Amino acid sequence: MANYQDIKGFNIQSKSSDPVPYAQELINNPYAGVWSSGGSLNTARIQMGGTGISTASIVAGGGPTGLAVAETYNGSSWTEVNDLNQQRYGLGAAGTSTAAVAFAGQFDPAGSKDETEVWNGTSWTEVNDLNTARYGVGQAGHVNTSALCIAGGPPNVAITESWNGTNWTETGDIPAGTQQGTGFGATNTAAIFAAGETDPGRVSTAYQFGGTSWTEIAELNQAKNTLSGAGTTTDGLVYGGETPSLTANTESWNGTSWTEVNNLGTARAKMSSGMGRGSAALAVGGITPPATAVTEEWAFSGLPPSTPAVGYSDSIVGDMYYNSTTGQYKAIKAGVGSWASGGNANTARYGLAGFGSQSAALATGGSYPGASASAALTEKYNGTAWTEVGDLGTGRYVLAGFGSSNELGLVAGGRSPAKANVETWDGSSWTETTDLNTGRGYTSGFGASQTAGVVAGGGPDTPFRALTEVWNGASWTEVNDLNNGRWGLAAAGGCPSTAGIVYGGDQTNPTTYTETWNGTSWTETTDMNTGTDRFTGFGTSSSDAIGAGGFSDALVEKWDGTSWTEVADLSTGRAGGSPAGSASSGLVGLGTTSAGNPTVTAATEEWDNPAFEIKSVTTS
Repeated sequence: MANYQDIKGFNIQSKSSDPVPYAQELINNPYAGVWSSGGSLNTARIQMGGTGISTASIVAGGGPTGLAVAETYNGSSWTEVNDLNQQRYGLGAAGTSTAAVAFAGQFDPAGSKDETEVWNGTSWTEVNDLNTARYGVGQAGHVNTSALCIAGGPPNVAITESWNGTNWTETGDIPAGTQQGTGFGATNTAAIFAAGETDPGRVSTAYQFGGTSWTEIAELNQAKNTLSGAGTTTDGLVYGGETPSLTANTESWNGTSWTEVNNLGTARAKMSSGMGRGSAALAVGGITPPATAVTEEWAFSGLPPSTPAVGYSDSIVGDMYYNSTTGQYKAIKAGVGSWASGGNANTARYGLAGFGSQSAALATGGSYPGASASAALTEKYNGTAWTEVGDLGTGRYVLAGFGSSNELGLVAGGRSPAKANVETWDGSSWTETTDLNTGRGYTSGFGASQTAGVVAGGGPDTPFRALTEVWNGASWTEVNDLNNGRWGLAAAGGCPSTAGIVYGGDQTNPTTYTETWNGTSWTETTDMNTGTDRFTGFGTSSSDAIGAGGFSDALVEKWDGTSWTEVADLSTGRAGGSPAGSASSGLVGLGTTSAGNPTVTAATEEWDNPAFEIKSVTTS
């Protein structure tokens, strides 16, 4: 016979307040670095030598013609201390705020310097010189007895010299003569050197030093010089620089790859390097122009993923409980996505490219109804409003785009007529770069950085384009075709170049084809539920994507890596809109609400799909 224990069911917990599922709180309060204002220098200047931690550091020298001024920072304000013996700019430094070494540099009109000076917390003393005079050097070293002076110019040199506290010794050269790059690292046997200026121009290359030689590692997302850096070989940060325009771009290094993170508050170049560590750094001085005294502090906030779930519920989807304060039974359910109105763009149009995130998106190009020429207009979105920024060099519509933020991306192809033009975006202006091998419009594109992406498909000519081209930051290479050539297809634009997805499109009639890319070839997978073309796709993973809209269509489908599911419709059906974001937080901006003689819209809709929701349970 069954007893009470067997048939009584399960306990309902009683809670005085709603729990916060830990996984949801990680989404609500992500762990992220951000720049904030610090104390200003007493003397505005550029290209100082700097070293130390974010709460105890020193800068010395600077330009534009050569200064000897030194200042120390205590985490809130700068204090002038005794000057260098040799005034100069473009120098390097290593050590701490009370025990530092400064080296190299330039003093106009005398030229490059080889002088080395050590700081004892009170004064500077000249010691043994570098073997090679130069300026615009990279540096490494968190103590003043173990430092590197890396590269420099002019002319550009590859020389690396190691400092042991007494003498400089030439050691393994970097692979290419470079000046105005940045270096960082803890010792003279472990360092990173990134970007800078070689012959003939700016580069995104990066190298790691192991004590005797340099090894090429993953490239930065952006080619630039006169940037700054801080950290170690496993936890670094580079920021600012010239592309050639000034940039606020910041990238973090985790020992394997570079990731774009929150930008500087002020775009600038020629700041000091070596200021802090990757998790707590300083951006000091530089040129905006003119020379500035501004200091910004990099620090992290939010809930680290490694933090134990103290104070948060371990509740999971399906859990139920009784809220004794409100007198309600509640359940934790999977999140249901929904659309909400965002800010209107300044100029309605359709057939745009877009990239970025929901709160930092970019939309560019497009066409107006009945226009004889395509638009070159570019607008940035800050999560609330659109602002017009620098125009494309070549106006066009139905072009492909990809990028990691609204500060850094690329557009390719377009019409009319068919175009092969490619332009890169640095946050304020477009620069023409290497063309596609085959000009075409109505393509799709994806890439998680400006230097690595894929463009596939195109039309509307027949046979429908199956062409795929891969971008390596310098050139396009034709690779394996799509299995189903088509035009007007969509992509999860934030996917990495080695793991992407494209879907939908047109082969006279709308298709439901879905194909995934593994860096080498395309694989057909589960079709969409409803065929559509010239719709909008966004996402950052080949297993998590959104397809939205199409001509006279408001349908939205979500891809989970295995199958497509219809989710909440757009408020207004549209085609040729501008996409941005991830499958949990994205947007569709602008587009056309009709075929034939298009009616365009400036409206933006924002997509949010939380991981969890807490719902009341009706008991009556």
